[in-house]
Amino acid sequence: MALARIAAAWSPRLLSVLRIVSALLLLQHATAKFFGFPHVAAFDDLKLLSLLGFAGALELVGGILLLLGAFTRPVAFILSGEMAVAYFIAHASKSFFPALNQGEPAVLFCFIFLYLAAAGGGPWSLTDRRTSTR
Repeated sequence: MALARIAAAWSPRLLSVLRIVSALLLLQHATAKFFGFPHVAAFDDLKLLSLLGFAGALELVGGILLLLGAFTRPVAFILSGEMAVAYFIAHASKSFFPALNQGEPAVLFCFIFLYLAAAGGGPWSLTDRRTSTR
């Protein structure tokens, strides 16, 4: 019974923690593409008007919105789709298995974002604060 009470109390908060940590990890990809930090050699010749540049823009804007918990459901849905596309374009052709094609992060992000699209941003989000004060 005590475990059930703890789980009930912390479950919404951990949803917010999942959203925040996922957003921070996604933002690393955006900052690597646009600002060279952390440095990823594959992004050295990034062209803004390219598929990779568009992905970086989605990751930057979407990552910031997710971090704040603003428009979590639609943003997470769009990012889930982006990660699915990224997996099939950049990874799936190398091997069927994500462990072999280095696609595990894209798959995990895809399903985490899909979950956030369904579950929302949790109590520590701007959207939740805005709707709970009405």
